[in-house]
Amino acid sequence: EPLWLAIKEVYAKLIAQRNDLELAETFFNSVIRRVLAIRGVRPDLEFVWLGATHLPSGDEAPIHRSYVKLTTTRSVVDAILADCALDVPFEDRTRDAARAAAALDAALVQAWTTADFDRIQMLTAVFYRNKGAYLIGRVRRRNRILPIILPLIHGSRGLRVDTVLLTENEASMVFSFTRSYFHVEADHPAALVGFLQSILPLKPVAELYTAIGYHRHGKTVLFRDLYRHLNNSNDQFQIAPGAKGMVMAVFTLPSYDIVFKVIKDRFADPKTTTRQEVMARYRLVFEHDRVGRMVDAQEFEHLVFARDRFAKPLLDELLSVAAESVTVVDGQVVIRHLYTERRIYPLDLYLKEMELEKAQAAVVDYGNAICDLAAANIFPGDLFFKNFGVTRQGRVVLYDYDEVCFLDGCVFRTLPAARTYEDEIAAEPWFAVGKNDIFPEELRTFLWLPPPLAAALDKSHGELFTVAFWQEMQARHRAGEIVDIFPYGQEKRFPP
Repeated sequence: EPLWLAIKEVYAKLIAQRNDLELAETFFNSVIRRVLAIRGVRPDLEFVWLGATHLPSGDEAPIHRSYVKLTTTRSVVDAILADCALDVPFEDRTRDAARAAAALDAALVQAWTTADFDRIQMLTAVFYRNKGAYLIGRVRRRNRILPIILPLIHGSRGLRVDTVLLTENEASMVFSFTRSYFHVEADHPAALVGFLQSILPLKPVAELYTAIGYHRHGKTVLFRDLYRHLNNSNDQFQIAPGAKGMVMAVFTLPSYDIVFKVIKDRFADPKTTTRQEVMARYRLVFEHDRVGRMVDAQEFEHLVFARDRFAKPLLDELLSVAAESVTVVDGQVVIRHLYTERRIYPLDLYLKEMELEKAQAAVVDYGNAICDLAAANIFPGDLFFKNFGVTRQGRVVLYDYDEVCFLDGCVFRTLPAARTYEDEIAAEPWFAVGKNDIFPEELRTFLWLPPPLAAALDKSHGELFTVAFWQEMQARHRAGEIVDIFPYGQEKRFPP
């Protein structure tokens, strides 16, 4: 350890003037925790700051260009598009600038009763994800701010602006914790995150760092925020509401918007998977395109909490079902390994507790979610409602990954007709069933929906119960098709 203390001292001097100081500290912490197997927090060996932090607003560093309205909004948008410095020319920049300007003027009149603004500030960095590039900025009028996001698509005739997004909710969907991380060059990460927070004030700082690709520092920020919250609250960790999982023990802190998931030592029947397979599936989700339908999960090791912050029923359960991961040492609860996810409304509870109209909308979006996942070559494995949740925007997303697999590895079959009455009433299938065999027509029976909700799902997504739908999706993947899934509705898109 004396060697590492000396290394830390030298390293601190070397990174002191870096624009990405916080990332450099997180890198050092990741290395030393792995090498020395640190449990809990070691302020002497790690870079630790658990006090308040201040993010720059984005004006302090050279990360954006500013545009003033000298003549028309269209001329401002045209200048923004001209400055984005992409290698591919626009198909019709004049047309795109006019469309975006008209939408911007209308949005400003609705929000501020006037289309006037002081300036538009656009980040110079371009945000890339999947087949899209995004120009991100903010419209300013005195002390007011609106986001402006211009998604760019590379078509056969060049670049085109696909739409313009001008509300906080629309921007939040682009930076959702259910989507893959952006690829973006950030010379001043803190300033970039501060800029983003000005247009997304409800988005946790940890999620913003994660969204721009710095997921390890996002974990650091999340842990620091949790630590501060624990020091300024007195509620206890509790067993999470909803149906208990067969693979995970899940708990929450009622005053905090995160759920904690620990892999059980043994899985309930009929689960046959292993701990290593579960972790591999969470890794698959981390690396794959989540298409706005899978919650981001952060992986932590060797966390330490005060024992008195755990409700007795929860601690008893953890020590009973996850003793390989959870121990009590010197009055502290040590958790060897866990995942965290944003807390959302479990779909099974949502369908029971919401009025019929909202429940029907959720069932329809449940079907949308399965279709989107299939388009990304993902099959949830377990389609029960308890594995899905509803976000504050009303989107249905998957958050349980212990049976997630690639769609092209599944075998979709039609149920054979029973040969005899005995076959029909048999408790076990009378025909051979392979490990990867799936019978879509059985899904109706397994879901156990009340008639009004079953009718809504049948009407909107009856194809999910057919072998043809799934085999067609597999054929599209085999052909190399990459399906377009945008972080905004089709109705928002400009005409081709």
